Amino acid sequence: MKLITRNTDYALRAICYISKINDLVAVAELVNKLGVPKPFMRKILQQLTKEKILGSYKGQGGGFRLKRGADKIYITDIMRIFQGPLGLNGCFLKKDACPNKGKCVLRKKIRFIEGQALRELKKITISSLIEG
Repeated sequence: MKLITRNTDYALRAICYISKINDLVAVAELVNKLGVPKPFMRKILQQLTKEKILGSYKGQGGGFRLKRGADKIYITDIMRIFQGPLGLNGCFLKKDACPNKGKCVLRKKIRFIEGQALRELKKITISSLIEG
């Protein structure tokens, strides 16, 4: 189980870098500085632009910049974009409803742990990652 996928990791690194620069950042610069393959970086930046996390500016001297403050972008926002709904407690049977769903002790314990993890993740902003 991965809590953060590769795309989420790349997106977080790109957003943190752009936030530190606090100016337009070109794809080539991100690829160079972060060591992320260009096709992945382009796809991630396009998705972040579509989701209104980044603004995209074309032409000579163009690039990407944050559309809102780093203190207003939460790690959970980025996780949802690249990973879908957040949750650790997916049913192993996927399509079929488990007959023990209502009584399952393990499920209740995992839901409790999941709630704690999500509460902590929701506190993490891009600015808190940059500040360390």
